[in-house]
Amino acid sequence: MTILEQITEMLAEEFDLSPDLVTPDARLEADLGINSLELAELALRCDEEFGVEIDDDDIHRLITVGDVANYIEEKQD
Repeated sequence: MTILEQITEMLAEEFDLSPDLVTPDARLEADLGINSLELAELALRCDEEFGVEIDDDDIHRLITVGDVANYIEEKQD
């Protein structure tokens, strides 16, 4: 399973979203309705699931689902 697939599954499960809505281009806030508190929860889950800590300054730069997956891939390398 790719990181993108894992992120998609995690977002759908964590925020009770239809997996069909969680696409690489889906915007976290505008399309999926994830608020700033939920973004913080997402950052914690990424740390738990992938061992990647998303800095507070960076979390607001992650606009789409694809951005989150790319960030994690870059930090894991």
